[in-house]
Amino acid sequence: MKFFIDTANLAMIEEANALGVLDGVTTNPSLMAKEGISGKQNIHNHYLEICNIVEGDVSAEVLGITFEEMIKEGEELAALHPRIVVKVPITKDGIKAIRYFSEKEIKTNCTLVFSSGQALLAAKAGATYVSPFLGRLDDVSTDGLHLISEIREIYDNYAFATQILAASVRHSMHIVNCAKLGADVVTCPLAPILSLLKHPLTDSGLDQFIKDSQKMR
Repeated sequence: MKFFIDTANLAMIEEANALGVLDGVTTNPSLMAKEGISGKQNIHNHYLEICNIVEGDVSAEVLGITFEEMIKEGEELAALHPRIVVKVPITKDGIKAIRYFSEKEIKTNCTLVFSSGQALLAAKAGATYVSPFLGRLDDVSTDGLHLISEIREIYDNYAFATQILAASVRHSMHIVNCAKLGADVVTCPLAPILSLLKHPLTDSGLDQFIKDSQKMR
């Protein structure tokens, strides 16, 4: 399973990359705004800085909502760097845009997916990634992990090449359960990834090793 970090913070991306397990980055307009990045040129430059840090795909989201706006923005974003993936919402115009980009061999990430039907349409249109938001489903008392399972079954039934990119991942058990269900990618902040390292028996065992090693000096 691939690990993407969901942030536009360069320091966080560098820290995650230094772990040696980072496969890519996802961003969105909210994450850009959180870092104070505004203006088309500044946003484009920020994407390039991210691409200079990581070796994997970097999702860059279009801001337009019409087919024409998405195509114009998406082509500009894709031209920035070969690893840029154009992030497009699951709307009628978004599906049309994904098909267009697919035919142009431009990678896409279909975002804001909350149902298996939406994921099916995204795969049919040729999306490179589909992003089901499991955490947001959990927030409204719906089983987000069940959606991952449904999408995995559908994609396996028809050998779709679209990768399941589990998004809105909140904690380490989300990551583990997504791995068990066969998600191709998880994207989340750095904290849930680091929390995979934590176990009280590891901490106590290491503490004991340190104490024992001091007796050997």
